[in-house]
Amino acid sequence: MIQCLIIDDEPAARDILKAYISDTPEIEIAGIFKDALEAKQFLADNEADLIFLDINMPRLSGISFLKTLNHPPKIILTTAYSEYALEGYELNVVDYLLKPFSFERFIKAVDKAREQSEYPAKGQGFITIKADGKLYRINFEQILFAESQGDYITVHTEENKITFNETLKDFCSQLPKSQFSRVHKSYLVSLPKIDYLQGNMIMLGKHSIPVGKSYKESFLQKYTSGL
Repeated sequence: MIQCLIIDDEPAARDILKAYISDTPEIEIAGIFKDALEAKQFLADNEADLIFLDINMPRLSGISFLKTLNHPPKIILTTAYSEYALEGYELNVVDYLLKPFSFERFIKAVDKAREQSEYPAKGQGFITIKADGKLYRINFEQILFAESQGDYITVHTEENKITFNETLKDFCSQLPKSQFSRVHKSYLVSLPKIDYLQGNMIMLGKHSIPVGKSYKESFLQKYTSGL
């Protein structure tokens, strides 16, 4: 399920997006904001997969807001002004919806965001990590789990551990969803490497990994079904 935010200062625009999202089964709204600064405060303690972001807003524009994010989620810009399109694409946004946009056009943008999120997990069995001036190539089957410390991650493999600058959410998006699961705000694990589950603790070799309350249901579904 794609967790999205709506950031737009116009009530009518927010209502249209809410209606479109309610008719799209794979998306749910994690937050609605009329101000980019409110959204920024939300993202300090919460996560989102996708943001529908208006450009022209008081206090902080959508473009300026996007520039403040070190590791932004997927962004779909929504605006009535086409002259901002080039700058938006330079910031690597997924798509640019020119108001008023149709439900069909909305769906195309959402599909594009989903395809970009799923792409890294297809067609390769490894991930490359840059740390300490070195570029590591790590096979998926080598990874035991990853632990987050703010904007840094430590990946524990069968041989060693590597710490580098990236958010856990971004790292997780590069791994195959069938093989890895986010189990806590600060942890993701390799499902095939799990020895057993006891209460809210995952036993993985000599490591004990906690399962967060908000992640438990989705983790158990993967763990018990093998999906």
